[in-house]
Amino acid sequence: MNLAEKQQQLTTELAALKNGQDRLALLVERAKKLPPLAPALRTEENLIPGCLAKLWFVAECRAGNGFFACDSDSLVVKAVAGLLCEFYSGHAPAEILAHDPQFLAPLGITQHLTPNRRNALAKVWERIRQFAKANAG
Repeated sequence: MNLAEKQQQLTTELAALKNGQDRLALLVERAKKLPPLAPALRTEENLIPGCLAKLWFVAECRAGNGFFACDSDSLVVKAVAGLLCEFYSGHAPAEILAHDPQFLAPLGITQHLTPNRRNALAKVWERIRQFAKANAG
């Protein structure tokens, strides 16, 4: 499934919920099921700076595709960062670079985040983008 198809599937799933708070609640429930990062990956190097909550992010390239994981001491932060990690994982760097995560805004998810949490989301996207740029072509 390419990113456009994934976006359509995610948009359909989230749009079926009544409002942005319900959508965020669904993402939090999903985040509870995500495995925590191994303690060895919870390093200063993997920590996203500037977040009130601790947010760790790791990326790796396998078979030419990017794979992303995160963890946080805040379930809401883990939920929104985890959404981006899950969404972009398994895709080629060129496809990642061609797809903007702004599709989340009309779904009413980002509007229910504090400015600091929106900032964390932007920083995760920037890390995903940097990784894709470094591994493209």
